Amino acid sequence: MIRRQNRLLVLDTLRRHGPVSRSQVAVLTGLSNATLTAIAADLVGDGIVTELAEPQTGTKARGRPAVQLVHNRCAGFVLLIELDVNRCRTSLLDYGGVLIDRVETRVGPALFSETAPATWFIERIGQMIERNPDIASALHGVSISVQGILDNAGNGLTWSPISHLGGHDIVSAVHDRLGLTARLFKRGRLMADGMQWLDPALSQSSIATIYLGSTIGMGLTMPTASSPNAGLATEFGHMIHMPGGALCRCGARGCVEAYAADYAILRAAYSVPEHAAPANAVPPSDFQRIISRARQGDRGAQRAFAAAGNAIGHGISGLISIVDIDKVILLGPGTAAYDLMAPAIADGAAASLMGRMRGIPPIERIADAGEPIYRGLMMKTLTEIDRTFANRASLPLARRSSG
Repeated sequence: MIRRQNRLLVLDTLRRHGPVSRSQVAVLTGLSNATLTAIAADLVGDGIVTELAEPQTGTKARGRPAVQLVHNRCAGFVLLIELDVNRCRTSLLDYGGVLIDRVETRVGPALFSETAPATWFIERIGQMIERNPDIASALHGVSISVQGILDNAGNGLTWSPISHLGGHDIVSAVHDRLGLTARLFKRGRLMADGMQWLDPALSQSSIATIYLGSTIGMGLTMPTASSPNAGLATEFGHMIHMPGGALCRCGARGCVEAYAADYAILRAAYSVPEHAAPANAVPPSDFQRIISRARQGDRGAQRAFAAAGNAIGHGISGLISIVDIDKVILLGPGTAAYDLMAPAIADGAAASLMGRMRGIPPIERIADAGEPIYRGLMMKTLTEIDRTFANRASLPLARRSSG
């Protein structure tokens, strides 16, 4: 058990800092040189880790060049599938996290009414294997980023903003048809995890990542001494902001999303009744047009962004009343209108006692949520393989020495 823990500790260190030398790994892990030498030999012998000659920094270097440890890219491959309301992106990566191939597909509102979700995902996987036939036998699994509420088993979704995606067992179908392990991950949680991988300074912080766009989603990370990677994805966008209020895409009335998503802002800016059905998609050019109108003094557009900011602020107010948050990170295309929403966000956050006492947490804005989501999905997948490889039994010492 201790050896497996040490193997995982080394693999995690290489994942976060690699490639690094054995001496650097010893410093970062706290393992003794003797223990590290044995663990490194195990991992190299198993083909999980490989050695690289460390680049020389000077022309007068003498002796053997230092050796760095790094994940062996040839140890296997993984498929990542990122699905949202507008598109799907399928990426093939090796064990070192290097992108090998990528395919993007547009997603329309009628897609899953015409094709069963599991069938569609199996087709995406099959397409990637057909493009890269050499990887089929070394494919460790498929990780899928989705929007919505996962069922208790994590095999499908009970609800999703993507029409007709809910109510289907995707994981079992992929395994039965292709023999591959598939896992579903909520996009909100991936944003929070991805931000911690992209910014190591956040690794010990409690952060809330809020996506502003066609939907409103949130992920939380709440590291503790016993679980540094603890966190969850919440249905922030579907908390009730105004009972009986505007119609949300989920079918309820008064959700945060029904005021703060792009379709909600479009509806309010053009004085469309709150009970009108949400638009399936809002072209980016239309959203930018509303922003321009608001900045030019259009009262309707300004009220729409103020209502959005108020809903977001009240949601943050409720959040900080029950969780200590060090930082809020707003992501997505909606951040382009942050200046139009900021005063109302602050007012909404101050609605609670904790909001008045502590004030709103520091807010950071990132226009493109794609990289945090991708990084979160990638690292969840690769670190799970690290865990599998760490638990793989090496040859017993007695057997190794008797050879």
